[in-house]
Amino acid sequence: MFRKLAGVLAVVLSAAVLAAPPQQAQAASTLSMRGADVSTLQRAVDLGAKYYTAAGAVADPLDILKSAGVNYIRLRVWNNPASGYNNAAKVLAYAKTVKAKGFKLLIDFHYSDTWADPGKQYKPAAWSSHGISALTTDVYNYTYGVCNSLKAQGTTPDSVQIGNEINVGMLWNDGKVVNNDFTNLSLLLKAGYNATKACNSGTQVIIHTANSDSDAHARWFYDGIRAKGVVWDVTALSYYCNWHGTMANMTSVVADMISRYGKPTILAETAAPFTLNNADGTGNSINTACSGYAATWAGQGAAFTAVQNAAKAGGAIGVFYWEPTWTAVPGNGWDPANIASSGDGWDNMAVFNWTNVFNGAVKWIS
Repeated sequence: MFRKLAGVLAVVLSAAVLAAPPQQAQAASTLSMRGADVSTLQRAVDLGAKYYTAAGAVADPLDILKSAGVNYIRLRVWNNPASGYNNAAKVLAYAKTVKAKGFKLLIDFHYSDTWADPGKQYKPAAWSSHGISALTTDVYNYTYGVCNSLKAQGTTPDSVQIGNEINVGMLWNDGKVVNNDFTNLSLLLKAGYNATKACNSGTQVIIHTANSDSDAHARWFYDGIRAKGVVWDVTALSYYCNWHGTMANMTSVVADMISRYGKPTILAETAAPFTLNNADGTGNSINTACSGYAATWAGQGAAFTAVQNAAKAGGAIGVFYWEPTWTAVPGNGWDPANIASSGDGWDNMAVFNWTNVFNGAVKWIS
């Protein structure tokens, strides 16, 4: 997620969790969820951006990604963003495009009007005065409403995330985990799960944290919600080598999640740079390459392949690249309150270069 805060989340871990040994890696799996989060692409296309194949031919960027192996598209939804982009109406419209091209669809509920990640989980303005009881109803009604609207137009989501990178909860401060108390968060997660299943029983419910850095952090969170009776279908982690450690460690954490909770596990976000240079006036969110992989065209492809193989080695069934199409298109900035003038801190992480040509070294593998 954009502008993540690394190392800012302190959690109190029980001695049992800290002492527990990491699990051994599972047998290598098949990546059936080969995903891309293209939440900024709708705006880029609306602004007239053109995308090109590795050979330089103009093509639909979704078709380019599909040719590279993508079969699943992730779209975030914000409640009432100032720009309008990524609100429910925009997501409903773009879901038609995604489904028409044969992709499966993952809807990423942030439950916010702006970015939600480990360092910030702001309530939507419309819910700002609501306590936990009202918020539980809000989450149910909003989740059901978006899901049912998607279903009604023939684009039922295949998966939904109840929150985005909710390492210490969501809808702060009411839904924040304080003093190891998961009670409020569990009420919100149950509401989201129940709403999704009421909409469509076959839609997978994903719970997503950025806790691929350690078994201890991941166990603290998922043990905490499980103890409160939270049910989910797929465990999701974010993995960025700059913030979450080695690929070998990630393999171990993925394997531990599968072994401990008995659920399929995915990487809901990852990415790698093709350059450390900057295409616009907004600084890059990531300014270092993964160890052993240069920030080059070839290095980006090799790093992404290595991440996928590391996830497979742990038993993961999916890997999603975060914002592969977010090039520095003027007017497609990071700030929903100032989308026209803010820049793009991800232009060195996209899989299209600064003239929107695709990096042919990038492949989604099964």
